[in-house]
Amino acid sequence: MWESFSVDSNGEPLYAMSMNITFYGATRVVTGSCTLIECGNKKLLVDCGLPQGHDERVIGLQLPCDPRDIDYVLLTHAHIDHTGRVPLLVKEGFRGIIYSTEATEDLCSIMLADSGYIQESEAEWQSRKNIRAGEKPVEPLYRVEDAHNALNYFVSYPYDEPFQIAEGIEATFIDAGHMLGSAYIILTLSEGGQTRKLLFSGDIGNTNQPLINDPSIVKGADFVIMESTYGDRLHPPVLYESEKEAILSHAQNLAIIIAETFAKGGNVVIPTFAVGRTQEILYLLRTIIYHKMLPGLPTIDVFLDSPLAIEATKIFSRNIDGYFDEESLELVKQGINPLLFDSLTLTVTAQESIALNSRKESCVIISSSGMCEAGRIKHHLKHNLWRKESTVVFTGYQATGTLGRSISDGAKRVTLFGEKIDIKAKITKLEGLSGHADQKGLLSWVQAMSDKPKHIFVVHGEERVALYFAGLLGSELHLDAWAPHTGQSFDLLEEKLPVAEKERRWIVGVERLKEALAQLSATYKGVDLVKERLEEHAQEAFKTPDATDIERLSDAVQRFAEELESLRGRWEGPQQEY
Repeated sequence: MWESFSVDSNGEPLYAMSMNITFYGATRVVTGSCTLIECGNKKLLVDCGLPQGHDERVIGLQLPCDPRDIDYVLLTHAHIDHTGRVPLLVKEGFRGIIYSTEATEDLCSIMLADSGYIQESEAEWQSRKNIRAGEKPVEPLYRVEDAHNALNYFVSYPYDEPFQIAEGIEATFIDAGHMLGSAYIILTLSEGGQTRKLLFSGDIGNTNQPLINDPSIVKGADFVIMESTYGDRLHPPVLYESEKEAILSHAQNLAIIIAETFAKGGNVVIPTFAVGRTQEILYLLRTIIYHKMLPGLPTIDVFLDSPLAIEATKIFSRNIDGYFDEESLELVKQGINPLLFDSLTLTVTAQESIALNSRKESCVIISSSGMCEAGRIKHHLKHNLWRKESTVVFTGYQATGTLGRSISDGAKRVTLFGEKIDIKAKITKLEGLSGHADQKGLLSWVQAMSDKPKHIFVVHGEERVALYFAGLLGSELHLDAWAPHTGQSFDLLEEKLPVAEKERRWIVGVERLKEALAQLSATYKGVDLVKERLEEHAQEAFKTPDATDIERLSDAVQRFAEELESLRGRWEGPQQEY
């Protein structure tokens, strides 16, 4: 994998001049960010993320290179699809330096440990199944201990302060406006008298979001490695003249939901992600209270019921200078914590969480996980979905196949902890809180560069989206772009790089329709296979009953049946409006 070298008369290695980039993750998929840079005799990774969902099957979870050969790692931000394999990297022999912003290091201290706990829990569950089937137990990808150990290798730097990594390699973090501590990374590489500047976008933030700054404008670089998550989509066309106006609008929408729900005597249940989205919701709730948007309510009891979210909120509260936007900093100057208010209660223990569902007074419950797949939120849904007085508010994307997706898509019934729950609560979504720039925002980000890039590598997008956006950069901005494959490598000194065909909408549409028809055919066949697999698992469970497995399997079978029934109900009829 690595470039070979010879030795001089003293036995010292003689490296050939090289400046290579190799793409090992988020290539024509969305997650698992991992890019290798080789400059002279140094090798560094930009991000080392964990592939998730479908991407895991495409990329795999194992590291693409020997960790002992990596000298440095630079992280764009703390989300697990950008950092989730860092503990594995250290576990398998990495002994270099991991560079990040201070806030990213702080967030990694809890997020990587949480990921390690999930790895251990899933391995334990799979091992129990394997042992009952006469098979070997499995080892987790890494453990909580590995996550804690990885923190020993972190070194943090503030925004806009260049630092030298090694001879001929300099880096700078620039505020990306995606989440607390998120950054673009500018790498300046020098080798053999030649210099190249690289710009890694990480995830480019949306504008007018609570708490954090808008994405920074950058001068440009020779090569840009940029995301394309929303490269084929636009956010709802709501324009705000200022961030303050946007925040007040979001807060007012949430206030209306709370007022209507409390008037009926119900609870507002908000499934949310522990890091980022939770803190934005707290900011909006504090705004509602501060601006007295609910004059008829003397108080709004709010419960943050997620230990990880509580720890993340503490990290947000102490990472203010250099990370929060002007609106948030103005509150801090007045002695106001933007995330905390008198009627907010942090519930840490399981007993405190259980007690919430015995309350008679209306309240707002914020709990993880955001897609309702695990954690305390499932208990709160069990106690509120059947109540027509209550409201469930979704604040983020719900992936296909998740409980959150079933509820948001209009399922009439779900199974929670082996119990069938009729959905009578109001189900709604709080729009306008996406942390990603849409297609217009991505194009504007590139257009704002005064130094136009020689070439753009498009990553972090589904294959169709990445290919489309690479072509769009050519047709709209007349820039050379390419969506690399996994494992594809390029010499940045030679600059002989492939270029995407300019985007032609009808061709993309035809290809998309062909792909969709093929997917429909495969999925139709796969439904029978899933049914057979679930029935086989059920027969095994009947032979060696285990309460936990029976409960998991019952939930899965019930959800599968209800999702099929929901789909049938939505698509049946003589004529459909597509």
